[in-house]
Amino acid sequence: MGGTEATSLPVFMAASSVTLFVLMLVAGRRTRIDARLEAISRKGRPFPDRVSVKEFARSALPKLGAPFVPEDKDERTRLQARLIHAGFYSHQAIYVFLGVKMALILAAPIFGLAAGLFGIVPLRDGLIFGAFFGITGMVCSSLWLKNRKAARQVCFCRALPDALDVLVICLEAGLSLPGALRRVASELQTAHPVLAREFGIVERQMQLGCSAGEALRQFTDRADLEEVRGLATVIIQAEKFGASFVKVLRVHAEALRQKRLFSAEEMAQKAAIKMFFPTVFCIFPSILVIILGPPAIQIMQIIANFAK
Repeated sequence: MGGTEATSLPVFMAASSVTLFVLMLVAGRRTRIDARLEAISRKGRPFPDRVSVKEFARSALPKLGAPFVPEDKDERTRLQARLIHAGFYSHQAIYVFLGVKMALILAAPIFGLAAGLFGIVPLRDGLIFGAFFGITGMVCSSLWLKNRKAARQVCFCRALPDALDVLVICLEAGLSLPGALRRVASELQTAHPVLAREFGIVERQMQLGCSAGEALRQFTDRADLEEVRGLATVIIQAEKFGASFVKVLRVHAEALRQKRLFSAEEMAQKAAIKMFFPTVFCIFPSILVIILGPPAIQIMQIIANFAK
């Protein structure tokens, strides 16, 4: 009797956890009325008979992440800024990110517990591995966000000099600054889609009444990059003192190109040091085995013959 009670308690806990997790996901699922209203708002596009996994996740994850949004305004602002720097501008981004993070944290312990209760693995091992992968999911989500921000900044650094050159050509040809930005965004859509998207946003903000400096300053807030901050500064100064945009952008493009060259030379100098450790620990041992292996075998055979 005691053994039955001891077994029933973990089973009840596992079933309750799984049920709670599923209910949190299903709570965010859209009804047919919501989907129909969205279809009507999209100008009568056909109503899907089945909700795809992508749409289900898009509606369920914000519900899962909503309870975990930081109550502290400063902390919530910092998290939103990190998401914006990574390229997520939607107001639902913070809820989706926290929903994915909580799903990664909760799913691993639940599956580990279930695997242990059903005898797939020992219960202790299931709990240990579940906790380990839950912590790993929590850490990896933050690392992924940081790496995405760094990747976007690298794209901006590589694309800005080329984009400014095309922008200067468009301005010299007689286009206005919004028209030149529109042209540059269309020309760079294939080679540098990230920067082309940002230039499109800047151009639309200028059409809505923002000055060029203010629109680029908002671009600086989205990119969090020194090169973009410098571009916004020179444009604001040019607007303030009435200087020519063409001359200012040409000088700034040349400075960015020199900085990109210096960065490439720095990476080339670091490559030799980075290759030192793989060479010492991976390549040299193999070479030593190939060179010294046959003589070592012969020496061992000679010593064995003398010993006889």
